[in-house]
Amino acid sequence: MSWTITLSVLPQEVKRNSMHQNTISRFVIDVIELESFLNSPPRGFSVERRAGYTVVKWDQENSCVFIDEIQSSKGKVIFCNSPGREITVRTLGEYTELRRQLTSMTIYILVSACTNTTVEEKRNRDVPALGYYVVAINGIHPMIRWEMESGLDRTLSSVAGESYVVDVDVSAALQGWVGENFQILVDAEKVKPTWKDTHFTIKYRSDALFDIPYWFGFSKRQFKICYHGR
Repeated sequence: MSWTITLSVLPQEVKRNSMHQNTISRFVIDVIELESFLNSPPRGFSVERRAGYTVVKWDQENSCVFIDEIQSSKGKVIFCNSPGREITVRTLGEYTELRRQLTSMTIYILVSACTNTTVEEKRNRDVPALGYYVVAINGIHPMIRWEMESGLDRTLSSVAGESYVVDVDVSAALQGWVGENFQILVDAEKVKPTWKDTHFTIKYRSDALFDIPYWFGFSKRQFKICYHGR
């Protein structure tokens, strides 16, 4: 990627900010193995290794981190100040702020790469994870922002007085980005994984006394982020 900058027009600091903003706006999605993420955290993140666990701190002005505490092969990993995969909002103001964050920041969630089998699912057992990956989605990117805003408009068209549970699913974007030939090396054997936990959930809890659709489970909705830029 090349950049053309006119030195006589942009001061040095403005020039760096402009290049950084252009880079952010063009970036769409990234998938990083959890241990690689911890060993070499991206811009805005810091990692502290402690006895038996790892603490991850992050810039809350530029990132939305929706990652629960996770037990990895090398110990517990805690993302400070993360609400986890489920985000609860109770007022229209809180929803408006969350919407702003989702369309102006990079979103981080943790997904599981699992064995490609339906046996455990049919037996209602947890599918064992081959590994964990951090998925970063650029909410600033025009296509991602359009999909996010369109999905929120469809599923939360009228939040006042009603409660909703909305899953924002990124599986299509994730699969499109890694491609059909993506494989993980397990015991010297290449395995094509099935992706699990590829969503985060927005819970809008109204104080309405007779919120019938919510209590009967009719308020559960979902939309997908599909664009991946490849």
